[in-house]
Amino acid sequence: MASTQGLVPINRSFLASYYDKYPFQPLSGEVSLLSFQIRSFANDLLRDFPATKGEIALVEEAEGPAPHKIDENMWKNREHIEEILFLLDTSHWPAGLQQSSTPDDFELATAFHLLRDKFHNTLKSLESFQSVNSERVFNTVMTYMPQDFRGTLIRQQRDRSERNKQAEVDALVNSGKSIHDRYDLLWKQQMDRRRQLAQLGSATGVYKTLVKYLVGVPQVLLDFIRQINDDEGPMEEQRQRYGPPLYSLTMMVLFIRLFLSLSWGRFEACKLKKHQVAVLKQAVDVYTSEFERFIKFISEVFANSPFFISAEVAGAVESRKNDDYKEISVPAGKIYEVMLTVESINSYIAWDFSLIQGKLSMDIGFSVEYISPSGDKTLILPYRRYESDQGNFCTVMAGNYKLIWDNSYSAFFKKAMRYKVDCIPPVVEQSTIEVEG
Repeated sequence: MASTQGLVPINRSFLASYYDKYPFQPLSGEVSLLSFQIRSFANDLLRDFPATKGEIALVEEAEGPAPHKIDENMWKNREHIEEILFLLDTSHWPAGLQQSSTPDDFELATAFHLLRDKFHNTLKSLESFQSVNSERVFNTVMTYMPQDFRGTLIRQQRDRSERNKQAEVDALVNSGKSIHDRYDLLWKQQMDRRRQLAQLGSATGVYKTLVKYLVGVPQVLLDFIRQINDDEGPMEEQRQRYGPPLYSLTMMVLFIRLFLSLSWGRFEACKLKKHQVAVLKQAVDVYTSEFERFIKFISEVFANSPFFISAEVAGAVESRKNDDYKEISVPAGKIYEVMLTVESINSYIAWDFSLIQGKLSMDIGFSVEYISPSGDKTLILPYRRYESDQGNFCTVMAGNYKLIWDNSYSAFFKKAMRYKVDCIPPVVEQSTIEVEG
């Protein structure tokens, strides 16, 4: 049993500092471009052939935002991939395509087989990630549990609970329920696990005494499981840092599924065009490669993230946070600007900001421009809306650089933001001369 002496649960400030060491390379620009094109294809189909009763729920989902939680997005991606695999299975193709009676049909069938293989491989990667991460969390927690019969009982209880959950899923599948129904159940089971942990962490009175002394759960572990998944708890830092790229991928695979589903229902009346198939193939290539890159990246982040830190480290991180970051509010219809003066070329301008989330999912416009001594403006970073962003660039001109946060498009909502900006001068290496004696 690992000692918890002097340890406290990870907090949001520590995770912010920890995640600074793991910046995610931004998604390819093709993600947003191809997502827009695929969604446009779907809109064209809906304009000519309005959604049927069975398609309305999927269309409405595509019109809304992605889920906020990281793990819920993972389950959503898995659900959409399975739905796409179902559509791409030969037995579920439109009747005209199953016959492949023309060269164009045969070419289309070949393309869909290749797409199915790509999605199948991505699904395997996602399933492996979820399984490995679940085991890692459980095994890490167990290192702080008593290594005697009590730990064995906890493992047995967990195994029994998971078997019961799997039996519940199997019964639902055997009853003929849909893929969507199965994933609704899987997510409900995930939330049940969280509620049980939160109840355990919040135990009071006799129950708390039993948990702490008879089961042997350390108090620091109870504190950890009580607050780790709070809406504004430590994991919110993870959501703000890594959520935006994942949200984009979730919406991309949803649009691909929507377009395929609508195309299948309208195949005879509106056959897929070659340029649509070309864009679809490109979209699947980009989605599967970028999503697998995200999975590989987040796996490394999770694998190296501790659950507990010393009280001294927690205090030092909180102190650094208070020194480095500022919090401001950008009123509706207004902008907020920070001017940095660069004295030497090859300096770096860096920023890190995130909106302080409330009940609504929000974003804010951000851009960077250079202002010459004569007052001329040059756009350095084009305007784009973010929930959070972290970046930098190397300057090629001395002078003034303006960082602009734009909330002018909002008629009602102010945006609370936490940010840090810096101008880092170039590193000048000093030459050394060796003198032979």
